[in-house]
Amino acid sequence: MDLRPLPPPTGLPLGLDALTGRAFAAVLFDMDGTLVDSTPVVVRSWLRWAAEEGVDPARLTGMHGVPAAGIVERLLPAPRRAAAVARIDAIELQDVDGVVILPGAAQALAALPPGRAAIATSCGRSLARLRMAATGLAAPAVVVTADDVERGKPDPQPYLLAASRLGVDPAACLVVEDAPSGLTSARAAACATLAVATSHVVPELLAAGADAVVRDLSGVVLDVGDEGVRVRPAAASSAVRA
Repeated sequence: MDLRPLPPPTGLPLGLDALTGRAFAAVLFDMDGTLVDSTPVVVRSWLRWAAEEGVDPARLTGMHGVPAAGIVERLLPAPRRAAAVARIDAIELQDVDGVVILPGAAQALAALPPGRAAIATSCGRSLARLRMAATGLAAPAVVVTADDVERGKPDPQPYLLAASRLGVDPAACLVVEDAPSGLTSARAAACATLAVATSHVVPELLAAGADAVVRDLSGVVLDVGDEGVRVRPAAASSAVRA
């Protein structure tokens, strides 16, 4: 995660022309930072964990979108990792205060029929269910969590598995992500990428391979037809919000 306050994004939407001419077999969504805003609880939980483990909080910068096990692996020696992963899992499962639906997320999910949408998240199954339940957001039938893969983001496995469970070619999918690690995962899976600038600045998202960037999902509309899912900009008033 990034502990720095973000400046308001400007100049968005950006690059949507790269996506609007395509029809996608399915849309694969990240969860935290894309569909739901869990930033307050994530920061709170990891700062508490860092204090308990004696880890400098500054070392957490840039870790957003990486599974807990991957973060712990980078920060602690092997003998301490299993207990440390169990501890952060316990801390996060105790706290959903402030988790809310991000703008446009409910509409985007509601626009997609079964077989056209999936979630691929870096958190575990129990935590994903808890956060979705806390917001009341209806999850699609296919949800891939950190418990379902051997290698999480930035490895492509989460998005490859999500596409496989939908029975579609990952190269025919659009991934919606907020984090560079997730964009790297999606690009490695050969997916097209739409970034939302909710947790990272636009240059970081572009550097990670975003085809297009919007402030959040209220900046686009998903249209479903016989040929697949198409993306178009929302009305100017919602695409760029002050």
